[in-house]
Amino acid sequence: MSGIAVSTIVNGDRVEFLCQPEETLLDVLRDRLGLTGAKEGCGTGDCGACSVILDGRLVCACLVLGAELEGRRVETVEGLAVGGRLHPLQEKFLEHAALQCGICTPGLLMAAKDLLARNPDPTEAEIRLGLAGNLCRCTGYDKIVRAVEDAARVMRGA
Repeated sequence: MSGIAVSTIVNGDRVEFLCQPEETLLDVLRDRLGLTGAKEGCGTGDCGACSVILDGRLVCACLVLGAELEGRRVETVEGLAVGGRLHPLQEKFLEHAALQCGICTPGLLMAAKDLLARNPDPTEAEIRLGLAGNLCRCTGYDKIVRAVEDAARVMRGA
């Protein structure tokens, strides 16, 4: 198969793959690398279900071409848990029942991780703004916000 050769780092591991010019980062993650956490909700960057962190910045994977990954770093929801231990955000989402069908959950977790990396002690309004690009069609946002607040406290050691 011919394609564009790409070498990148995904969740701390160097990976290499071939992709077609029209393949998105979401396609590459799911179909080439077997990382199915990011979901395709809308395909237009409106729902946030495919959110990942690219070079320290939250992006919708459906809007980035796979070929653009050359030499870059990608973090996905699969990279949150380390050594079999859930990330505090994952623990608190479970504890607060801040999920239902699971389509939006990976994107919300990545958006929350990005937010807390930039602001470890956000207000409720800042959390709501930080998650505003991620739509959930099943549950209300209050449990999600409470889970992020609680995870922030744990991550700060409070």
